Amino acid sequence: MCANTTLTDTHYDVDWTDESSLRERITSHPRPAVTWLAVAVGLLALEFGAFAGGLLLLVDTAVVAVTGLLEVFVGLVAPGAATRIAEFQVAVSATLDGLRSAAHGLPTLLSRETIPNDGYRTAANGAWTGTFLGLQPALAWAIRVALVYLYAAVVCYWLVRGWFVFREHYRHADWTPRDDVVDRLRGHRWGQFGIAVVVVFATMALFAPALGPTTVEENIQSPYSNEMKYLDSESGSVETVYVGDANFNSKSKGDGDQNVGPLSYDQYGRFHPFGTLTNGRDLFTFVMAGARISLTVAGIAMGIATLIAVVMSLLSAYYKGWVDLAVILLSDGITSIPGLLLLLMVAMAFRGHWLANVLDGGFLLALVFGFITWVTLWRAVRGPALQVSEEEWIDAAKSFGQRDSVTMRKHMLPYVVPYLLIYGSMSVGGVIISLSALSFIGSGLGISPPTPAWGRAISLGRPYVSTQSWHIALIPGLMIVVLVTGLNAFGDGVRDAIDPESEGSTDAEAAAGGAAG
Repeated sequence: MCANTTLTDTHYDVDWTDESSLRERITSHPRPAVTWLAVAVGLLALEFGAFAGGLLLLVDTAVVAVTGLLEVFVGLVAPGAATRIAEFQVAVSATLDGLRSAAHGLPTLLSRETIPNDGYRTAANGAWTGTFLGLQPALAWAIRVALVYLYAAVVCYWLVRGWFVFREHYRHADWTPRDDVVDRLRGHRWGQFGIAVVVVFATMALFAPALGPTTVEENIQSPYSNEMKYLDSESGSVETVYVGDANFNSKSKGDGDQNVGPLSYDQYGRFHPFGTLTNGRDLFTFVMAGARISLTVAGIAMGIATLIAVVMSLLSAYYKGWVDLAVILLSDGITSIPGLLLLLMVAMAFRGHWLANVLDGGFLLALVFGFITWVTLWRAVRGPALQVSEEEWIDAAKSFGQRDSVTMRKHMLPYVVPYLLIYGSMSVGGVIISLSALSFIGSGLGISPPTPAWGRAISLGRPYVSTQSWHIALIPGLMIVVLVTGLNAFGDGVRDAIDPESEGSTDAEAAAGGAAG
């Protein structure tokens, strides 16, 4: 298409040239963008407090992690400077904590305060007090969960709708290869299953405090700092008890009456969708919080691994020769290090250091997993990176004197990113399984207790698999299986959408092809 060609929106009769910026295109025809943005702002406003709190938590974690690493390395040469870094971290973290508390104090539509499910009866078979509209705790909880997932579905739909608004009204080209990728993915049922699973678990991580019938702080971390009211069936009066004492009397240990199974109430009128743990804590709340920590650690690990893999693949494919050989030797050296041994070394080296408390030990695990996993991603994308480096447009960019970094970023990176998305989504499952295995083993590995972790729940329930307390180990295990299967399905769907000829091929064949070269 020539530079001066005029594109016309046949629906709205809007003209612009190829040189016009996105702002100019939106200004010339603002209605679709304004409509989409107005709805997006409305959706954000409904849960602004939750989104702001989550964003501030991520910023706080990033600040603590970066300053912690700086303190470690700077402390080797300048202990005084390391002390100032630690003081800076404390000041910034305290400020962010205050802002996060203020954000959580903002009213949201789907918060526990708006739709509460904690309550008690004042008389046998009487009405409930403290619950949403006086409903039973189970029904009030179910309404809140349904609204949370309805909200998540609407948000996802509207984000996808934003892409189609841009594609229909504001993009220069009438067609791009990405359109075919999106269209094929829309008809890929296995890939859509993977997307649905990812959305379900991402919603668990983002809205964990609202989804649980109780809170982590009240039920798991500080049960003897919180009290609750309940109807005493013997005296017929409303009594007050510490949550910790209520948990002690609501254990699930598979012996006679010592069990609170899924979708049941305990003797204190608390509803437990997944039953209770061996210590009486609510399993559903435990699993939701475990989803948050698992996905956060896996996300950080894959972010680190992806960044290293991208840099290494572009450098080795572009320069080849000794650079490629050096990366190969480095990757082989890392592969030769046993992962468990590396985890033990890191745990011992940072024992007692405050960096080991970031994400309850999850940040150090993310660093180790990222350091190990980048090799797998690099081998998967090395072949495509070498392939694109031999194309004529790369030679043309070199002949025009374009900087190497610009050539790699503009002409090679877009070709490599889809492969990273495919193999990255499949590698996340391995990180989650490894993280759960470490928590299952315990002994100082994995996420530090009492922070919930799926592997620890499976470990607690292992002795009771064949008893009436089977739910303790089975439900978290099923969560891991479904999540990992969904991530693999998502990767398969993206792979088949990008390259239809690969549909039906095995993962092993795809990996071998990607690592060839």
